[in-house]
Amino acid sequence: DLDIRSPLAYAVGESNFTLLSLQAKRDAPLAIGERVYIGKDFSLRAKIEKVNARVAYNDLTATAKLELPNVIHIMIKANEKRFLDFVNNAQPISLRFHVLDLLPGLGKKRLPIITGERRKGAFASFDDINSRTKIPMDKLIAKRIEQELMNPDEKYRLFVPSDRK
Repeated sequence: DLDIRSPLAYAVGESNFTLLSLQAKRDAPLAIGERVYIGKDFSLRAKIEKVNARVAYNDLTATAKLELPNVIHIMIKANEKRFLDFVNNAQPISLRFHVLDLLPGLGKKRLPIITGERRKGAFASFDDINSRTKIPMDKLIAKRIEQELMNPDEKYRLFVPSDRK
């Protein structure tokens, strides 16, 4: 029941980073990266006519793929406490492998820096992590989320549930 003349938009769900295809209202212009309501209360849907479907990363347009890292980064900054809790509470998976090893760019050399600083005291913000470790944790988390969206067969999932399309 998709109206091919109505504007199409892509969205990223805030809690599970679900990729969605949306039908925008004709008279409501959308900006890239704009936060919109898509819940059940239609009276609150100022800009979205309907949610069409969940989509896979490969179904996104080239522009949507290009904008996705920026949008994810904005979402991480807006929900900083959630991701700080992840960093402050991340544990080893096995004797040789730590959950933080799954973040792109955080390997065997940089992991001890994070865990050592964390032992001195919990991180209060991404700026705190950056000043104490010189590691841009928010960017590493954003890359990991994008990686999980791009690879539906990813073995370990930290932020995106596996029941992807």
